[in-house]
Amino acid sequence: MNKCMKMKEAFESAKIYPSMSCVLAASALDCAEKIANKEADAVSLDGETLYRAAKEYKLKPIIGETYDQEAGTLFYAVAVVRKSDSSITINNLKTLKSCHTGFCKAAGWSVPIGYLINTGKMSVMGCNIPEAVSEFFSKSCIPGAQHIHFPPSLCQLCIGDEKNQNKCADNANERYFSDSGAFRCLAEQAGDIAFVKHSTVLDNTDGSNPTKWAKNLHSSDYELLCRDGSRAEVTDWKMCHLARVPAHVVAVRPDTDGTAVFNALDAAQKKFDITSTGFKLFDSASYNGKDLVFKDSSKELMLIKNQTYQAWLGSEYLQSLTGLDCYRMPNVLRWCTQSRGELLKCGDMAEAFNSKNLTPPIQCVSGDNPSDCMKKIKNKDIDAVTLDAGQIYTAGKVYGLVPAAAESYTGDNDGASYYAVAVVKKSSHNAFTINQLKGKKSCHTGLGRTAGWNIPIGTLIERKEIKFSKCNIEKAVGEYFSASCVPGANQPAYPSSLCELCIGNAEGKSKCAVTTEEQYSGYTGAFRCLVEVGDVAFVKHTTVFDNTDGRNQEPWAANLKSTDYQLLCLNGARAEVKQWEECNLARVPSHAVMVHPSTSITAVFGLLDEGQDFFGQNDNPNGFKMFNSSAYGGSDLLFKDSTVRIISVGEKTTYEDWLGGTYLEAIKMIECSGAAITRSSLCLLILMLLSFFL
Repeated sequence: MNKCMKMKEAFESAKIYPSMSCVLAASALDCAEKIANKEADAVSLDGETLYRAAKEYKLKPIIGETYDQEAGTLFYAVAVVRKSDSSITINNLKTLKSCHTGFCKAAGWSVPIGYLINTGKMSVMGCNIPEAVSEFFSKSCIPGAQHIHFPPSLCQLCIGDEKNQNKCADNANERYFSDSGAFRCLAEQAGDIAFVKHSTVLDNTDGSNPTKWAKNLHSSDYELLCRDGSRAEVTDWKMCHLARVPAHVVAVRPDTDGTAVFNALDAAQKKFDITSTGFKLFDSASYNGKDLVFKDSSKELMLIKNQTYQAWLGSEYLQSLTGLDCYRMPNVLRWCTQSRGELLKCGDMAEAFNSKNLTPPIQCVSGDNPSDCMKKIKNKDIDAVTLDAGQIYTAGKVYGLVPAAAESYTGDNDGASYYAVAVVKKSSHNAFTINQLKGKKSCHTGLGRTAGWNIPIGTLIERKEIKFSKCNIEKAVGEYFSASCVPGANQPAYPSSLCELCIGNAEGKSKCAVTTEEQYSGYTGAFRCLVEVGDVAFVKHTTVFDNTDGRNQEPWAANLKSTDYQLLCLNGARAEVKQWEECNLARVPSHAVMVHPSTSITAVFGLLDEGQDFFGQNDNPNGFKMFNSSAYGGSDLLFKDSTVRIISVGEKTTYEDWLGGTYLEAIKMIECSGAAITRSSLCLLILMLLSFFL
């Protein structure tokens, strides 16, 4: 306030307009609220506060500070390791010992922790980020994290002052505080990695720092970790960093003319620069402070051309801040179930998660079908549902939903896909090929489903086996196959042959329903349809193995052998079911948990990731099994039974990103006046074909 009053007097004496006044607030965000309420007009903010002020109060950045010429309007947050620890990459930091500049500091906390959370490398349950950090790193020194409710491991590497006092203090009394201190923590081999700003290593090596701990250090003994998993020399920080951290800005209401404000400050910085004998714009020493109103290291104020917070912060820094963004933490996570079996399994999952105090608690809500779940999530009546790729397209495009977590079928991110295959019975006298499907009886997982409909029908259309006009794809499919079971095709104007093979539930009701009430729905259902009545089943590559050789003990499957089935290949050949990598219709993205964009994907993934640590293995001692539906009279309930782990979607936070460009291009090619959005034809001609996702 004192500096602001002096600046007001200086402006008046220099006749700089508009005239200014000073408004006192409790914090930077309080200033933002006052600006939104028109009680003030402008405030200086750092990047993280700008993010919150823009999200909560719609403020925009209009003027940026510039510092040194090399980094311009920003500095770079980097991850430093010893060159001798050659096995460390950004992808295997878990259980390492970490050194940080300080709690909530940009380079030492906000950027690295936000990055690790946003990319799914670190999961957070219940928005408890300090707890998540303590579980991720084995030990740390994070000065300022000596909070009574914080895990003690966050301060375990800290050493305090020379008298072993002030351990983990948020000031220079802690010798591992700030950029130089965090690097010292690494240099003295207390930690394995240091999160600092880009100039830190060079400021403390090669004789630049004469202090005893630093005087014999060489910059060549350290390297940077890059976001792509590689490493680089410490001088390559422009290419290899976690994020560029933008300079402080002047922020105003969205209707404020930024040019007028800049003209006043531009006149001031020319009049009151560092050579001024009176008031100095970038000096705080006269007011017993540091970085008051503007940072003291500022060299110049510049007008920002693209006045959006996203453009100023940049994608890397914005992603880090998004990872730390926990204000959207739901009180409960309402899961959409689509059958009695799913409702029962969901209830057991909610009870199991609650027994381990996992948050947010799960609440199970019934939906009629996938579209009903999507609509309910859009209307915020429900929070989450697991969908396949074709449904993800509809959920994203029509209902605006986003992916929050995904299934992996190998346990890592590379397993976030599966193969769509055509399965037939092994036969010596009737060994038809993919070119001879016309007139056969077909079994499908469901209308609009990826492996059961979009991929096989798209393949047959692309091969000109199925021909249609006026977007009437269902009619063409009904004429191509002699009879089918396509759960969900029990709709007016659809050919009755698409439901002819379906059998409904145990009482014969719900015939051809899109849910698991139809016993021939889903992967296991389509395969059962093949076993009992069909000639070909369109499923995923693990379906045969999941239901044969004793793995499925239901009466219809108990005596089945995987060797009695084969795959149809695109080249006209047949192959054994274990040869799915060479003989398939397409490789497609895995199922994903879809949520409303206002729902915290960090909270959703954090809950499921913590839950699978207790309940993810089929042999876990805790009772409930997340990826096993056998106890509920069905298969693939809530999650596919072949799921090995739930993984983060990382930076693929839109349906377009998750599905990928090839998938989307194929869909767009056949969209017929919007019909593809609401009808089964939405994903035809997917792939072109073997190139998909490879």
